[in-house]
Amino acid sequence: MLEDLEQVPGAARWRLVSVQALHRFYGRDNQTVIASWMTRQDRELAISDNVEYVNRVMDHVLSSPNPVNPVNPLNQLNPLNPLSLVFAGFSQGVATAYRAALLGRHHAAGIIALGGDLPPEFKASAPREWPRVLIGAGSRDIWYTDTKVRSDEAALAAQRAPYEVVRFDGGHEWSPVFLAAAGYFLAALSRSTPEVDPGG
Repeated sequence: MLEDLEQVPGAARWRLVSVQALHRFYGRDNQTVIASWMTRQDRELAISDNVEYVNRVMDHVLSSPNPVNPVNPLNQLNPLNPLSLVFAGFSQGVATAYRAALLGRHHAAGIIALGGDLPPEFKASAPREWPRVLIGAGSRDIWYTDTKVRSDEAALAAQRAPYEVVRFDGGHEWSPVFLAAAGYFLAALSRSTPEVDPGG
């Protein structure tokens, strides 16, 4: 995920953090460690655990000095702006991004959701004001289908949420088209967010 985010145009001006899913297991080769956010078992408990886990990661990130990125030294010139927090998710991580933004302690300026649908608990209403939402959907994605995209659009439109859907020719993937759209999205958020004095 972090490698994908680093490909977003303008990402060097943002502090990028990738939160590893809590539930780890071995892949089919019995060597590769992969992770998921949850299964259907004890779903409500898992949602609560996941949101609190992301809360604690963000507590740590927001209280830490801006690190120097050896690959991208520009990062040291851009102090973290807590008013421009964006949660991004891909596939199953999309639901966690929505939940972190709408249920977590830290209010988000935006949500980037690629290849995953809106959690059912937010279909009718959200517990706080919607941040800006960028949705990505591949034309050949067998998981995030056109039916699911349309359902999400209808739910967000009914709530007057500020959203945009970017459809691209591709499957369940970070496509160049969506990477470019995410870059425009972040640039627009940067222009609309007030500056924060790094001294306090």
